Amino acid sequence: MTVRWIPLGVLVLAQICYPLTRGDVRTGLTVATVVLGFAISVGHAAVTRGVRTAGALVVVAAGGGLLVEATGVHTGFPFGGYDYSGQLGPKLLGVPVIIPLAWAWMAWPAWLSAGRVVSSPVPRVLLAGAGLAAWDLFLDPQMVAAGHWAWDSPEPALPGVPGIPVTNYLGWLLVAIVMAGFLSVSTDKSVDGVVDAPMYGLYLWTYGSSIMAHAVFLGLPASAAWGAIGMAVLAIPLAATLFRAKRSSGLPAKRSSGLPAKRSSGLPAKRPDGVPATRPDRSGTNVSVGSDGDGADAEAPDAPAGDAHPSGTAAR
Repeated sequence: MTVRWIPLGVLVLAQICYPLTRGDVRTGLTVATVVLGFAISVGHAAVTRGVRTAGALVVVAAGGGLLVEATGVHTGFPFGGYDYSGQLGPKLLGVPVIIPLAWAWMAWPAWLSAGRVVSSPVPRVLLAGAGLAAWDLFLDPQMVAAGHWAWDSPEPALPGVPGIPVTNYLGWLLVAIVMAGFLSVSTDKSVDGVVDAPMYGLYLWTYGSSIMAHAVFLGLPASAAWGAIGMAVLAIPLAATLFRAKRSSGLPAKRSSGLPAKRSSGLPAKRPDGVPATRPDRSGTNVSVGSDGDGADAEAPDAPAGDAHPSGTAAR
């Protein structure tokens, strides 16, 4: 059980080091983090749902990400015009190779997290798409500030986040929803949610750590606020769902059996002094009053021997 969390732990350590480094070391750490995140998500898909699902994730998210990024670089659609620097390593079709890997890295935890919150196909696709796209509210300001890419026409921009056009975020939302739609028809059905816990943790860690990094270490308070609002669409319902599940699993189960049933008859009623209450029957003999108060539970007097039925039961 603990082994499943080790890859996420390594990723967390790498991301903690990011704001503590500078220059080429930080750039190298960025590349290593993306590759590790990609390996974690694809590996989780393969282990929990098989090679077919892992392959679908790579084709849909990484392959689709490369296609749409190359289109964006050469045409400006759907994000707007932009260019990558050479800092992020080798390029394919004008796009650094690690960029489509980043799409797959976060597409998988966003998809699983949305499935934990809602089960209907269409709401899940929309929520997963929004959860993935909202990540860019953190990612783009951070990468632009680091000089990894630049926008041709950065206006209009979100308040406090200059240098990135609003069309970028809208393009991300469109592409992310389409990706989630393809994942919904190309990946295997959900399994026991316990095995997906590291992916829930990855999404929530990305949410919380990004807010702190932008607000405290990177000097990007506006993107911290916008990202906190955007990713909350999925992160908050996910956290609430997991909290309720954890709380309900910790409650003791109600005892539905094993307790002695209350006797509703057969016990003589007691007077306040503890002595069984009695009342005379028609013959004048005192008999104990049953718990229902009508004497029905009192022991019947022996029938005369001559009235015995040949079968051994009392005759009427």
